[in-house]
Amino acid sequence: MARIESRRTTTSRSAARRGRGIRGPILPTSVPAHRSRADRFDRTVLEAFARIDHRWHERLERLDIAVDEVPKIRAIDPESVNWPPEVVAEGPVPLSRLVPAGIDKRGEATRARIVLFRRPLERRAKHPHELEDLLYEILVEQVATYLGVDPDEVDPGIDDDF
Repeated sequence: MARIESRRTTTSRSAARRGRGIRGPILPTSVPAHRSRADRFDRTVLEAFARIDHRWHERLERLDIAVDEVPKIRAIDPESVNWPPEVVAEGPVPLSRLVPAGIDKRGEATRARIVLFRRPLERRAKHPHELEDLLYEILVEQVATYLGVDPDEVDPGIDDDF
């Protein structure tokens, strides 16, 4: 007589129900390691933008800041890698993009936003302080493009590395 085996899949819910799953967070929320890499990046972006927003707050009220993992845009001409003025790039890799205000597919008004690409920016910075400086320089350039002024006007002490 053949034996029929019942193979139930063990789900995280059933494992947790029997006391074998994770019962709570691994690290307490008070520990800095509790935040993910994306959370730390977001915090660094906000700190870098706060330095600009302090001076230009009235003119930046309708500007949003967003973060994407990787860029979803391509160069206009892949051979010579020409980027439009609203894109800050290092060679063929875009680091950020200014998306102007407009109308979306549903006919609703959208606000202007600066989109920063997290992974390319993190790869270019060897140290957290370098990342903060890089983010600040990019944000100064993008805010200058948004306002239609020179980056030196947004921050008189910035070098033009891009």
